[in-house]
Amino acid sequence: MENLVSASLLACNFAELESEVKKAENSGVDWIHYDVMDGVFVRNISFGEPVLKSISPIINLPIDAHLMITDPIRYIDNYADLGVNGVTFHYEAASDTQAVIDKIRSRGLKVGLSIKPATPVKSILPYIHEIDMVLIMTVEPGFGGQVFLPETLDKIREVRDYIDSRSLNVRVQVDGGINGETAKLVKKAGADVLVSGSYIFGADDMESAVEALRN
Repeated sequence: MENLVSASLLACNFAELESEVKKAENSGVDWIHYDVMDGVFVRNISFGEPVLKSISPIINLPIDAHLMITDPIRYIDNYADLGVNGVTFHYEAASDTQAVIDKIRSRGLKVGLSIKPATPVKSILPYIHEIDMVLIMTVEPGFGGQVFLPETLDKIREVRDYIDSRSLNVRVQVDGGINGETAKLVKKAGADVLVSGSYIFGADDMESAVEALRN
């Protein structure tokens, strides 16, 4: 699979949200990453449905919704109605992982399943055959601009080996501390979807930053 880059709006200038989205799209990113935080599953509160309702009409790329919220099944219909293309939820936040997968699939969306750095990969292996993407968090979820945790590389390798050994059509996404240097490490380990916020939106040359992540 080709490498994809997803721009995390968590790091953009919220006062210029529309222009920031357009800059990201013009820079060559593949997806727009929309982080939803509830202040419960993670300590931070980001943005939710009202903001997405406002900006989704002007987004021309697939919207990659990352739900860092407790009991995510409650919100699948809401985000599906707002036009997201895929929903990624956390294994640690769902009381019934299979039920959430089934709910997302019932709305015709791509299914992503994420784990925190401390959660073992074996926890999600029973579900990999039924999803489209595994998200390995490479920082503790909840805040942007964190430093990449190198110990997560082993998790990326483990997931990639499992997927490849079974010829599964499942992407491996990484999120947290991804820049021009860490991108090389995660791609070598097997990641093929790179989420980046600060590195993209803070770049003087956003297009060059995106190319550095992709290639």
